[in-house]
Amino acid sequence: MRDKFEPLHDMIESSYKNGADYADIFIQSSESHSVHFEDGRADKISSSKTNGFGSRIIDGGKTFFAHANGTEIDMAAASFADCAASAGIDLGGARDKCDLQSELIEKTAPLSPPSVDFFKEMDERIRRESGYIRQSSYGYSLSRRRIAVVKPEGCVAYDDRFYTSFAAHVVVEKNGVLETGSERRCMAVGVNDFWNGTTPLDIAETALRRAILMTEAKPCPAGVMNVLMAGEAGGTIVHEACGHGLEADIVEKDYSVYRGRIGEKVADESVTMVDDATLGGLYGSYDCDDEGNAAERTVLIENGILKRYMTDVLSSMLYDMPLTGNGRRESYRCVPVPRMSNTFLLCGKDDFDTMLSRTGNGLYVKKMGGGEVDPTSGDFVFYVTEGYLIKNGKITVPVRGATLTGNGPAALAGISALGKNLVMDPGVCGKSGQSVPVTDGQPSMLIEGLTVGGSAL
Repeated sequence: MRDKFEPLHDMIESSYKNGADYADIFIQSSESHSVHFEDGRADKISSSKTNGFGSRIIDGGKTFFAHANGTEIDMAAASFADCAASAGIDLGGARDKCDLQSELIEKTAPLSPPSVDFFKEMDERIRRESGYIRQSSYGYSLSRRRIAVVKPEGCVAYDDRFYTSFAAHVVVEKNGVLETGSERRCMAVGVNDFWNGTTPLDIAETALRRAILMTEAKPCPAGVMNVLMAGEAGGTIVHEACGHGLEADIVEKDYSVYRGRIGEKVADESVTMVDDATLGGLYGSYDCDDEGNAAERTVLIENGILKRYMTDVLSSMLYDMPLTGNGRRESYRCVPVPRMSNTFLLCGKDDFDTMLSRTGNGLYVKKMGGGEVDPTSGDFVFYVTEGYLIKNGKITVPVRGATLTGNGPAALAGISALGKNLVMDPGVCGKSGQSVPVTDGQPSMLIEGLTVGGSAL
């Protein structure tokens, strides 16, 4: 009895014989549910099921792509035939062997929507804790995605992924000052394992505390100063200011500041930066990437020396770089591109109190927000959502309106101390019009000479 994927392998082999440099077929079956709760009620509830194929041929450095709905072999064959036709590749009689309707991948078992019974009681509890709340909203989602990737040389790679997330957003008004606070939890696990060690109320209370604190904060002074970042500040600098600049397509096409610098010192010798998709349960984890390549732990920067870029199949072929298992896509409708997974700095050996004392006068960043970055130059502007002034080595008053302005490589070079407390911060990364789950992480770190923006006179 023939393997159910054999007709597709025959088509891929035929494409190779007729000029293709690479070919594969991505198969996806997924289901998701999400609930949005606001103003005392669940106002948005959505569910979806997605099944489809993405067929790809790489020829002469160009990518040809086609996609189709379904999980049956005849639809997969049709999408690959369309892809081959657009590439000008004749599959001969290989297409005729796929006139079947057998399922290629087991569809995801029905996924129960998340329970929303706790929302109303939680929201009422939060509102009883503070009379300053003007608005509160919560989002809860879960999904499961099965994938199979039909690869050259008769290989098929599989992965089965679960994702669960919960986020709280609170708006407060105190003494005429309006502020917001947010907190989230996101993991690559099913809902039964998601709440271990915490509760929805914990997340909502953190968002509330952060919002109220900022109403009491003073305007942040501006200037060049030492910045001590908590581990829980989030890996914004790691991800945005440095990580994207180490993705191979940006390195070559957009002339990243890291281009051509393998083997050179690009950071302080205390800095080792890693991308690791093998870490169980983290939001950016997977067993294989969306090209069917095994997940890896990739050391990008080691003791300040640039070692490697993150690659997918295309960038590995074009630029003669090692394949790192970072080919990711939002869905079967998208072409894979090099993307981060779980990207973080390894811990150092410094105690927090020692780092605080060494800061002298500066800014303590407890939580980072969004911002802007130019991956070509590494220049960035990031917002601080929870920060405090440091005077004489002691944390003092909270400040609002703070921004951090600088350059990614310069910030890495300016790190003078790293703590022992690695904290991982999940999120969703956008690139090339696609969004994928990721995790960024860092220990506490002291960066000398960052430009801090603020509104204090």
